[in-house]
Amino acid sequence: MEPVTCTTCGTQVLVEKRSLPHTTVQWTSPTTRCPELAGCAPAGVAVCTRLRASIEEALREGRLRVTGGDG
Repeated sequence: MEPVTCTTCGTQVLVEKRSLPHTTVQWTSPTTRCPELAGCAPAGVAVCTRLRASIEEALREGRLRVTGGDG
Protein backbone atom coordinates (compact mmCIF):
# COMPACT_ATOMS: atom_id res chain seq x y z
CA MET A 1 0.00 0.00 0.00
CA GLU A 2 1.21 3.47 -0.87
CA PRO A 3 0.41 6.71 0.96
CA VAL A 4 -1.74 9.24 -0.90
CA THR A 5 -2.63 12.66 0.48
CA CYS A 6 -5.89 14.40 -0.39
CA THR A 7 -5.11 17.64 -2.22
CA THR A 8 -8.13 19.31 -0.60
CA CYS A 9 -7.95 18.52 3.14
CA GLY A 10 -4.51 16.94 3.54
CA THR A 11 -5.79 13.66 4.97
CA GLN A 12 -3.37 10.83 4.18
CA VAL A 13 -4.60 7.31 3.42
CA LEU A 14 -2.93 4.11 2.27
CA VAL A 15 -3.98 2.99 -1.22
CA GLU A 16 -3.53 -0.17 -3.24
CA LYS A 17 -4.56 -0.51 -6.90
CA ARG A 18 -4.74 -4.17 -7.98
CA SER A 19 -6.35 -3.23 -11.28
CA LEU A 20 -7.69 -0.03 -12.82
CA PRO A 21 -11.21 -0.55 -11.41
CA HIS A 22 -10.04 -1.99 -8.05
CA THR A 23 -8.91 0.45 -5.37
CA THR A 24 -8.37 -0.39 -1.70
CA VAL A 25 -8.23 2.55 0.71
CA GLN A 26 -7.10 2.22 4.31
CA TRP A 27 -7.86 5.23 6.47
CA THR A 28 -5.10 5.82 9.00
CA SER A 29 -6.74 8.76 10.78
CA PRO A 30 -10.24 10.06 11.53
CA THR A 31 -12.23 11.70 8.72
CA THR A 32 -12.84 14.87 10.72
CA ARG A 33 -10.70 17.05 8.40
CA CYS A 34 -12.52 15.82 5.29
CA PRO A 35 -15.23 18.29 4.21
CA GLU A 36 -17.23 15.47 2.56
CA LEU A 37 -16.92 12.80 5.27
CA ALA A 38 -16.82 14.73 8.55
CA GLY A 39 -19.68 13.53 10.69
CA CYS A 40 -20.45 10.39 8.64
CA ALA A 41 -21.33 7.25 10.53
CA PRO A 42 -18.22 5.00 10.69
CA ALA A 43 -20.24 1.90 9.72
CA GLY A 44 -21.40 3.49 6.48
CA VAL A 45 -19.52 3.16 3.24
CA ALA A 46 -18.78 6.77 2.44
CA VAL A 47 -16.89 8.00 -0.58
CA CYS A 48 -15.00 11.27 -0.81
CA THR A 49 -14.92 12.47 -4.41
CA ARG A 50 -11.99 14.79 -3.63
CA LEU A 51 -9.91 11.92 -2.26
CA ARG A 52 -10.85 9.80 -5.26
CA ALA A 53 -9.60 12.59 -7.54
CA SER A 54 -6.34 12.75 -5.55
CA ILE A 55 -5.87 8.99 -5.97
CA GLU A 56 -6.47 9.22 -9.73
CA GLU A 57 -3.99 12.11 -9.93
CA ALA A 58 -1.36 10.05 -8.07
CA LEU A 59 -1.96 7.22 -10.54
CA ARG A 60 -1.59 9.51 -13.57
CA GLU A 61 1.59 11.08 -12.16
CA GLY A 62 3.18 7.71 -11.37
CA ARG A 63 3.17 8.15 -7.59
CA LEU A 64 0.78 5.18 -7.38
CA ARG A 65 0.94 2.07 -9.55
CA VAL A 66 -1.35 -0.78 -10.43
CA THR A 67 0.18 -3.83 -8.76
CA GLY A 68 -1.48 -6.60 -10.74
CA GLY A 69 -4.60 -7.75 -12.52
CA ASP A 70 -5.75 -6.01 -15.69
CA GLY A 71 -3.98 -2.68 -15.10
